[in-house]
Amino acid sequence: MVRKNAPKTLALATAVTLIAAGCSSNGGGADEGPVTLTFAAVTFTETGRGEALEAWLDGFNTSQDAVRVEPAGIPFATFSQTVLTQIGGGEGPDLIRFDQADFVQAASAGLLEPLEDHIDFGQYDLIEGPDAYAFVDDTRYGVMFDVASYSLIYNTDLVETPPTTFEDFLAMSEELTGDGTYGMAFRQTKEQEPGMMQDLYNYVYGFGGAFSDGTELTLNSPEVVEGLTAYQTLYDAEVIPRGADAATYRRMFAEGLVAMTIDNGGVPGILLGANPDLNIAAAPNPFPVESQGGIIVPITINAGSEHKEAAASFIEWMLEPENQVSLQEVMGAGSVATHTERSAEQLAAAPYLQVFDDLTDSTQPQIIEGFEAQTPELRIIIVDQVLSALHGEKTMQAAMDEAQEMAVARFGG
Repeated sequence: MVRKNAPKTLALATAVTLIAAGCSSNGGGADEGPVTLTFAAVTFTETGRGEALEAWLDGFNTSQDAVRVEPAGIPFATFSQTVLTQIGGGEGPDLIRFDQADFVQAASAGLLEPLEDHIDFGQYDLIEGPDAYAFVDDTRYGVMFDVASYSLIYNTDLVETPPTTFEDFLAMSEELTGDGTYGMAFRQTKEQEPGMMQDLYNYVYGFGGAFSDGTELTLNSPEVVEGLTAYQTLYDAEVIPRGADAATYRRMFAEGLVAMTIDNGGVPGILLGANPDLNIAAAPNPFPVESQGGIIVPITINAGSEHKEAAASFIEWMLEPENQVSLQEVMGAGSVATHTERSAEQLAAAPYLQVFDDLTDSTQPQIIEGFEAQTPELRIIIVDQVLSALHGEKTMQAAMDEAQEMAVARFGG
């Protein structure tokens, strides 16, 4: 049963009110009822998955009487700035589902609580690969909430056979564009900067590039420029709804107005939540190299929370095997913190799940290796320069040469 919450149209206002009020709603004294915590996550704002995650959260709230966790849904475009500002001031939510780059930034600034002071992680069957990204300077500040790889998601009513090369991808996108329908969609505006950067990683990784070699920045390497040029080629071909944000073009996809998109494993659930009759499938990205970005998202505890043990009790509940299985079902085509096994019924009902699962080993985090704490600031430089190329102000090579020069001057490397 979904908890009877404030209407979804009030989700952002409710979230900001909860966060601005501080780390928790009450002191949890003997006469005050349970300790009430806030849990901030973008997912709570997503159609379909948001309601399902709230229902999952109710499982914790009804499992005991000592702690209650309230959802705080903040849209992706403003999540980072909102939460980092709040916790930087000693306030904000108790529990936070952070994207990897923001997680590293917050941990490096001393804003997150070391989790091993509260939880014995040796008792859990954690997935080693993603779990390695839960540490900063050898200290565990998080544990994976979910890991979502990216792949090509397509409407099978519009696309009979998915493209396997970029050339075919471009041709099919052009063929399917017209009369209000678009072959492809991705983020390409400053307002969607964090999400646009996530999209860019797929093109860079898919053409064999990386924004650093682990020690030095490589923003203008041939492989990076080739991948970003492919991204621009689709933009210039006008096969996408220019100016549309992710919420808009995902709605259009659900309405049959977008044929293909490269997005993360949580998106099929969002699309089907908007249109349960939508026929979708997934395939590896149609790029030369099978390597794609992945949303590696740890859950953390605010170092300024007044109720760290209560917050830790929620994370311990989350890590219980049955709750990991149900969380994976909510999050869709992705992994959770521990090893789980999908049911045959799940795979039969949603074959695209196997596609995303099979991509886990070739998925790379959306951070700049060796410059993890600087990734949010580097993201601004990269996105601004890519946008200047999209808008015809310079070539992509010139844009990334300038990005490299600016980044090295600021951060070294």
